[in-house]
Amino acid sequence: MKTINVRNLQKKIRTCLEAAQKDRVVITRRGDPVAVVTGVEGYDWEDLLYMTSPSFWRMIERRRKQ
Repeated sequence: MKTINVRNLQKKIRTCLEAAQKDRVVITRRGDPVAVVTGVEGYDWEDLLYMTSPSFWRMIERRRKQ
C-alpha cells in the first residue's frame, strides 16, 4: 500500500490515480491517515453504486441467511 501526504497530492494527483488502479493509496495529513484512494477503472457506474451501498449489502446478508 502506498502513501502520499496532502501537500504532495495536488502536485502528484495523476501519479496517485495511476497507482490506485493497482493498489490502495493512503492519503495522510501530518502523518495521520485521512483517506484511501481505490482505483475503479474498468467498473461501470452501476457496479460502483452497488459495491458502495450499505443497504444493498444488508439485503445480500439477509438473503444469504434465508
